[in-house]
Amino acid sequence: MRVDAFAIRLRPRGNFEAADLGVRLCQSAARSVFSCYLVVLIPVTLIALACYQIADWLPTLVLWWSKSWLDRTILFALSRAAFGQATTPRELWREQRQVWWRQLFLTLTLRRLSPWRSFTQPVYQLEGLRAKELYARVRQIRSGRTRVGLALTSAFGCAETAIVLGLLSLIVWFAPQGYEQSLTKMLFTSSGSHVLDFVSTLSYAATIGFLEPFYMASGFALYLNRRAELEAWDIEQEFRRAFGT
Repeated sequence: MRVDAFAIRLRPRGNFEAADLGVRLCQSAARSVFSCYLVVLIPVTLIALACYQIADWLPTLVLWWSKSWLDRTILFALSRAAFGQATTPRELWREQRQVWWRQLFLTLTLRRLSPWRSFTQPVYQLEGLRAKELYARVRQIRSGRTRVGLALTSAFGCAETAIVLGLLSLIVWFAPQGYEQSLTKMLFTSSGSHVLDFVSTLSYAATIGFLEPFYMASGFALYLNRRAELEAWDIEQEFRRAFGT
């Protein structure tokens, strides 16, 4: 890998600064990231809503469980953005086998339950390692950084909950004057619970549609920062740019 090809400057950063770099990366590549992300998020949301007839709680569970698979598309666009390359849905479609279907079972099982998945997902998806080498690499990247990865997941989890509750509160805030209490009672009784479940699913889909790319970008930046720390990428980058090697 030619580290001088990175569009971002690699240097030693604190964990919070590295996470902020990821947010900035996502902002700068927002068009590529969100256009590719919506290609997979919209069908998954429609499938989740179709499960509403089976059980009221199932759509939200489907969306929640699918996040680790959705993250693969986000990371694909972000990894190209780190090198200054834009990504279109057509390019995503050409790489669908690598992005969507590789390691599918593990993505939806063990890795979905990982509390630091945004930090370690780049190892699984981008480094192309297998078996023992792969898990040795994950342990090396994660060594001494598990608290950081857990804190990142916790922070975005809290933000996700706050946004969902905020969106649900809009039902009451925008209710016609004098109907706030009756509307609240209706939603939280058995007769209105179906409506509340449906609206909650839509609110959750909108929330992860907005927030999940920033979560993955923060974890990806932490990964890059860790690689730079382990392999002195920042020094190599400066030498290559200075001497044109």
